[in-house]
Parts: sequence; structure tokens; C-alpha cells
Amino acid sequence: MDKNTILFTTPQKAHDKTVASILNKVYDALEEKGYNAIDQIVGYILSGDPSYITGHNNARGLIRQIDRDDLVETLLRSFLNK
Repeated sequence: MDKNTILFTTPQKAHDKTVASILNKVYDALEEKGYNAIDQIVGYILSGDPSYITGHNNARGLIRQIDRDDLVETLLRSFLNK
């Protein structure tokens, strides 16, 4: 039996596209309900409280699919073009 551990990593670009797709859907749902989407998303990221995100179009369920640390990492990577 092989005792070497195989490292499995998901392609980062695919992950980032998934996060971006979810963020865009959440942003659109917040805007449709008349919220300032940026403020609401920042509130969610800082507090972890999903009530900052509307349930409209399942936005709250979608945003909860992403770990907040992954969300911040993806945003920072995108902002820095890395």
C-alpha cells in the first residue's frame, strides 16, 4: 500500500468563477430589492450574519455556499489581479 499522500487541489480559476457568479447573483438580488448591495455584502463579510443578504432569488442560500474566508481571498485576488 502506498503511504504517500496525494495532494488534491481544485483549479483556482474555476473556484474564482464560481464565487464571482454567486456574488453577481447576490448583488443583483439585493439591487432588485432596493438595497445598497455593496454595503449589505460588506456587512455580511464583516459580521457573518446572513440576515444582511436578502432571501430574494435564493441570494442568502447562495452566499452561504461560500466560506467567508474564501470570499475575501477571492475578492482580494481579483482586486490585486493575482
